[in-house]
Amino acid sequence: MISDVRPAVDGGRYPVKRVVGDPVTVEADLLVDGHDRLAGALLYRLRGEPAWREVPLEPVENDRWRAMFVPDAIGAWEVAVTGWVDGYATWAHGLRRKLEANQDVELELEGGAALFAAAAARAGRGQASDRLMTLAVALRTPGDARARAGAALAGDAASLMRAHPDRGAATVQEPPLPLTVDPPLAAFSAWYEMFPRSSGAEGKHGTLRDAEARLDDIADMGFDVVYLPPIHPIGRTHRKGRDNSLVAQPSDPGSPWAIGGAEGGHKSVHPQLGTVEDVRHLAAAARARGLELALDIAFQTSPDHPYVKEHPEWFVHRADGSVQFAENPPKRYEDIYPFDFAGPAWESLWNELRSVFLHWIAQGVRVFRVDNPHTKPIPFWHWCIQSIKADHPEVIFLAEAFTRPKLMAVLAKAGFSQSYTYFTWRTSKWELTEYIRSIVDTDVKEYFRPNFWPNTPDILPEHLQYGGRAMFITRAALAATLSSSWGIYGPAFELMEHVARPGSEEYASNEKYQLRAWDQSSRDSLRPIIKRLNQIRRENPALERVTGTSFHRTDNEMLICYSRRSADGDSRLLVVVNLDPHNTQSGWLDLDLYALGIGADEGFQAHDLIGDGRYLWRGARNFVSLDPRAMPAQIFRLRRHMRTETSFEYYL
Repeated sequence: MISDVRPAVDGGRYPVKRVVGDPVTVEADLLVDGHDRLAGALLYRLRGEPAWREVPLEPVENDRWRAMFVPDAIGAWEVAVTGWVDGYATWAHGLRRKLEANQDVELELEGGAALFAAAAARAGRGQASDRLMTLAVALRTPGDARARAGAALAGDAASLMRAHPDRGAATVQEPPLPLTVDPPLAAFSAWYEMFPRSSGAEGKHGTLRDAEARLDDIADMGFDVVYLPPIHPIGRTHRKGRDNSLVAQPSDPGSPWAIGGAEGGHKSVHPQLGTVEDVRHLAAAARARGLELALDIAFQTSPDHPYVKEHPEWFVHRADGSVQFAENPPKRYEDIYPFDFAGPAWESLWNELRSVFLHWIAQGVRVFRVDNPHTKPIPFWHWCIQSIKADHPEVIFLAEAFTRPKLMAVLAKAGFSQSYTYFTWRTSKWELTEYIRSIVDTDVKEYFRPNFWPNTPDILPEHLQYGGRAMFITRAALAATLSSSWGIYGPAFELMEHVARPGSEEYASNEKYQLRAWDQSSRDSLRPIIKRLNQIRRENPALERVTGTSFHRTDNEMLICYSRRSADGDSRLLVVVNLDPHNTQSGWLDLDLYALGIGADEGFQAHDLIGDGRYLWRGARNFVSLDPRAMPAQIFRLRRHMRTETSFEYYL
């Protein structure tokens, strides 16, 4: 019997996630009645391959078995476990027991001869078959029983028998477990969000071609993805004005999320931004600089969207026959119409919405940030994403869902490659520690990939409003080192925009509703710090995956300390952050040296990768002091202290 196969998400209902080149370690319980010995194999294949690849399972303890493989291609994979009674191992165990007890073993040798002869038949023609038959004959040839048994129990004989087992009665786990293997960007990425319409000169409406001028700067800061809010025509009916006012002035550009107008809908480009050809050009220009272009997909419309007239059956209608606009009482969004995903015309709607993704994929876009996916049916996302990735496994989907934890988890299970998180509002040491542990220390890590954002166009959290420069650096350092993926709403973050509409967590003069002119040459810009953080990320494999995070005790609640360690243990970072943006905080670290792979009394070097200071530490207790006016965070690369026979000391 095969049971408790892991990793599995909801018993195999949803796929486990990995990226190409990452090891996949599978464990299972193999059980059999009586005293028979078992053997097994891990089966794996890219979906559609006719034959399974396999690797032997190795026993761990207490009927637990384990094996590992490395997927070599992106796409949908299948994983299964098979097990069988190992006739040779069972026979060999019994034979040894009888030999130890000086019992007669002639019948056992005859039985062994039959096992070897059967294995020779399975081996076919060749040296292996000939050797197995020679052993079978030797077991039946009269002579010293111990000598005959010894030859059959020798290492070469055992290897041949393991190579040609009798798997005629093998148990195979059914159905196989699904595995999604994504490109590395799905697990390790840095995102930069910008509004292309604010890239024009002298406050004029910018174009996609104007936005290309920022690509070199974004790439130089070390980002992997440049993300644009919706680029489609914007409706005029009930258009919102500056700062979300209900009345728009003729010059107000409107919210990009009020999608659709006379110029077109989700497959069109706002005329002032450019054309579909410009999207292709921007995607290619970004890729030439090591960037991927990400587009925002928001499945909602303005009242002016062509869908409203052409397909009224795709919308909810109120009792008076009018189309239902979006509401979250007491809030009203008259400029936005939601779709009726569960209405009578759901099938044609679903197919049309999927075609929106396919349209932009055809233009060279491989990454999508999806707006508010938690307000649409989970079955839609599961069907849509899986069907797209069947033909385009390279595509990455980021779920922008700040909602209930279990709903966020289900979206990840349904196929989203990455997910926004609650990091934005986690500020204390306890909150940050518990939140990260809920991701990395549970089975959530098998399918949920967090993407940490200190800010978004929708969210200017209170701590950024009042924390000053130190708080911006603190939140960037936390996001960049606690998660393998992070992002910022660009110019607003690097230029430390901190003024909110009174009583809200939303930017004043919000770029969602107006053009903004950003002074990229400002000497106060956080650009050098952001660039250094991304450089540290790229140079240290410990930060490439969310797993391998351990928290370490401090005697000061304003100091948080954690380490990141790569799967092979070769890359180790220790991060200490002062959570108080106004005051110097000092304290003692109590390091978990085992988690760091360092001996109890072993010397090691802590190299601060931001300030370039180097410190020689020994043992678990070490002192730190961080002045937020200078730098509120330290990211240490740890090197073990080595001493050679010639007393030459060095670190590695």
